[in-house]
Amino acid sequence: MSKAPGNPAFRAARLERGWHSQADVARAYAAHAAALGEHSDIDVRQVRRWESAKPGWPNTHTRRVLRAMFGLPLEQLGFLPPHRTPAAREDAVRRRSLLQGVLGIAPLLGPSGRDRLAHARRYDDRALVGHLGSALDELARADGSAGPRQALPAATDLVAVIEQLAREASSSLRPDLLRVGARAAEFTAWLHRDAGAPAHVTVFFHDRAVEWATVTGDAPMHAYVLLRKAQATDRHDAARMLDLAHAAANGPWKLPPRAQAEALQQEARALALTGAPSDTVARTLDAAHHALGRAGRAEPASCTGPLCAGYTLDRLMAQSAISHREAGQPARAADLLRQHLAHGTFAPRDRAFFTAHLSGALAAAGEPDQAAATGMSALSLAAAPGFGQALGELRRTASELRAHARRPAVRELRQALTALTA
Repeated sequence: MSKAPGNPAFRAARLERGWHSQADVARAYAAHAAALGEHSDIDVRQVRRWESAKPGWPNTHTRRVLRAMFGLPLEQLGFLPPHRTPAAREDAVRRRSLLQGVLGIAPLLGPSGRDRLAHARRYDDRALVGHLGSALDELARADGSAGPRQALPAATDLVAVIEQLAREASSSLRPDLLRVGARAAEFTAWLHRDAGAPAHVTVFFHDRAVEWATVTGDAPMHAYVLLRKAQATDRHDAARMLDLAHAAANGPWKLPPRAQAEALQQEARALALTGAPSDTVARTLDAAHHALGRAGRAEPASCTGPLCAGYTLDRLMAQSAISHREAGQPARAADLLRQHLAHGTFAPRDRAFFTAHLSGALAAAGEPDQAAATGMSALSLAAAPGFGQALGELRRTASELRAHARRPAVRELRQALTALTA
């Protein structure tokens, strides 16, 4: 008797994402569950069951985590909903792919949007693209104030919806869908990174964004994803960060001036991390300011509007301060951050992030008590929404303050971070 075929769809999907063993899947599941705030866990035995010929149908919490992990409808992972026969699988895949996306973004679209998506088999309806873009912008606003865990499930579903619709869209509509899809995939990569998901999950969505930007000929978006990949690169891999930022700023494409300014700023930070001369870092920052000076009036931040349309001088100066911190000039960094945090307008996420960097600059400048007090301010902004990058910077600061651990303010910050982690 031949061996049962099992569930090759699930196995192929997890191998594609770099999970080479069933234990890898269990660990990735735990990380995604934590990022989504789900208190659930699995073991290798459960993964083995999912790869068997009868994988069953996961419960609500597990389905949510699996969708975030794979970015696919569960039917495409080989799961069969209850009361469905194999003959109905093809129709089920199509319907649930759409419905899972609707469930994620319906609260943000309203009744008219739900109705349009629910009847989206008329794929020549271009207004659908506008609804998807509006949903993406709404998710970005929700993330900026409430944090990645609130927006992540709906963003992952939105990417799945776009991918499914694009498969059956007319040749004239498909490019418009994929342009929105590229931005949705990049945004989902950002959310995964900020929520603390494994690096390869962020890479998966970045790669999808690059693919869709490339096939639609959206060269500026391709460059923008390279910038975001540079921003997602660990500071200990400064050479890769520099390669990506330099390619974004200087590749065979023309970024809008505000996006060009941010790419050059990121290149300056990478130069500082690689130990480049201070005048080289300064020239690159000057080029960023020159690019920003060529821009028209700033527009409200949008995922679907012009790239980096909301990038302002205050943000550039705050990011420049980070470059100065990386270049060993913490006092200068602290002065710039104090000035622009006091007078600039920042979204809650950005204010938390830059305040965390101010805390680190103060620590490096030899002001441990002020660093700890500022760190507590940043923690109050970042803890509830779970702004992961800000929290990561605070943990870096707490590590740098280890020598001052007996000071009351420092002890308070370190204890608060420990309690948050627990």
